[in-house]
Amino acid sequence: MIIILIVFMILGFAVQARLKNRFKKYSESYLSSGLTGAEVARRMLDFYGLHTVQIVSVPGRLTDHYNPADKTVNLSPEVYEGRNVSAAAVAAHECGHAVQHATAYAWLTMRSKMVPVVNISGQIMNVIFLFSIFGMSMLGLGFDQALIVLIAAQAVLATFAVVTLPVEYDASRRALVWLQGAGITDASNHHQAEDALKWAARTYLVAAAAAVTQLLYYIMLYMGRRDE
Repeated sequence: MIIILIVFMILGFAVQARLKNRFKKYSESYLSSGLTGAEVARRMLDFYGLHTVQIVSVPGRLTDHYNPADKTVNLSPEVYEGRNVSAAAVAAHECGHAVQHATAYAWLTMRSKMVPVVNISGQIMNVIFLFSIFGMSMLGLGFDQALIVLIAAQAVLATFAVVTLPVEYDASRRALVWLQGAGITDASNHHQAEDALKWAARTYLVAAAAAVTQLLYYIMLYMGRRDE
């Protein structure tokens, strides 16, 4: 299992490195309109009638996200102020999540409802791993019982990771359709926006594959013990 986790870790780092490389490259491809990422986001939100959704600049790099709780599109400084393909693609992608929220996109709704359970599952796994160092008897659990708890918690995390995939791919699809339709990207740079968002989506794909693999490992470990 350690070898498998290392493989996924290396794969994750490789995809992240490729993503950063793509975004850096396309940040040098400027939009003919000269719009900033924030201005692109505002135009897309207004196009869909989401006039009350606010656009906020947040510190950090690749910290861009949509917050459904307060209906804000949060953009990192390089995206908020950027006048390039990378900034436009990321800004439009996050607005894609806002559109999903406004239209009650089923996968996003499911994902949002899972967040509290995911947080609890993560905490449970941390406790299990911590007490495995000192002995599971301190929790009143045998090894098999601890495995069952781990399987249940990891099943939640794996499901969440898988559900995240259609949410992210759909947000990118919405972003690319709007960017092209609104004339923000053109024939010379639209493929760059597609490539940037493609690599962003692959980070979620690797995470989902790793989560499912870890779940299968726990299940096989439990089944192997039952056959003994």
